[in-house]
Amino acid sequence: MDERIITEEELEEDIETEEDIRPSHLDEYIGQKDAKENIEVFIKAAKIRGESLDHVLLYGPPGLGKTTLAMIIANELGSKLKTASGPSIEKQGDLAALLSTLEPGDVLFIDEIHRMPRNIEEILYPAMEDFALDIMVGSEGSTRSIRINLPPFTLVGATTRAGDLSSPLRDRFGIVCKLKYYTIDELDLIAKRTSRVLEMPIDEDASLELAKRSRGTPRIVNRLFKRVRDFALVEGKNHIDLESCQKALTRLKVDDIGLDETDHQLLLSIIQKFNGGPVGIESIASSIGEEITTIEDVYEPYLLQIGLLKRTSRGRVVTELAYEHLRIDYQKDLFSEGE
Repeated sequence: MDERIITEEELEEDIETEEDIRPSHLDEYIGQKDAKENIEVFIKAAKIRGESLDHVLLYGPPGLGKTTLAMIIANELGSKLKTASGPSIEKQGDLAALLSTLEPGDVLFIDEIHRMPRNIEEILYPAMEDFALDIMVGSEGSTRSIRINLPPFTLVGATTRAGDLSSPLRDRFGIVCKLKYYTIDELDLIAKRTSRVLEMPIDEDASLELAKRSRGTPRIVNRLFKRVRDFALVEGKNHIDLESCQKALTRLKVDDIGLDETDHQLLLSIIQKFNGGPVGIESIASSIGEEITTIEDVYEPYLLQIGLLKRTSRGRVVTELAYEHLRIDYQKDLFSEGE
């Protein structure tokens, strides 16, 4: 399938934009009120004690600001940030080399930490608990373990699948924060902040329209802002108004609640091919030509969040709300009673 503009996953085009507009301190960070306030307290307490901040686990759907929060934590601590991703750490030596470069107070950010192999993950246990690195040296038959002391550091792990983390690793995080989808009001504030940073004014009603169509996700509101800005500029406008905003979003095929052709295809497939469900995820994947993990991680979370889709013990079911949104007559399945 073609690349989706409203996917929560990071696209290459996002990287440069996010670097420009990403907040650098907690007082600039919009949304995630509970997580932000708690992190602020923990950082202040760590500074008072003169110790490194406890290890932090950030989890939730993609695009909600986990990487930004990791950068902010390092900035608030006055520390250096070193980054890595779970899939890129392929050997124990990769992780050992990364840990050995840390300096006192550094923040190590590992994105997609749930995708780190279990045998490599085990190196983190003594590093997180005792600030030590255990390395096996010697040839076969005469190996021995050497312990290398590490400076105090803070590990910030980010994951979209907290349930995939092993219990030993999850239990070593002293601070666990769940990031939630943003409200329309919060996304509206983010759109206005992006407008100021990128120096492209946006009307109040246009900003709100963007917020409504951004799937509760800051990454998407920023991406849509950039695309809508392009349409406005080509029309010869020096600001974004509601008309140019709506025209651009229509051209981009993003509907009034943030669904695109892929979302419509998934819902229509369940309705037309499987009578609205329940249907297994494998059948859905086959019917729309997508990977199961892609459906579970990318397509489903928002559809579940806004109540257009639900999971039952017998499979996925399209809700009455989805029929209404798609303007299809709803026929309640007799077999769905008691679901």
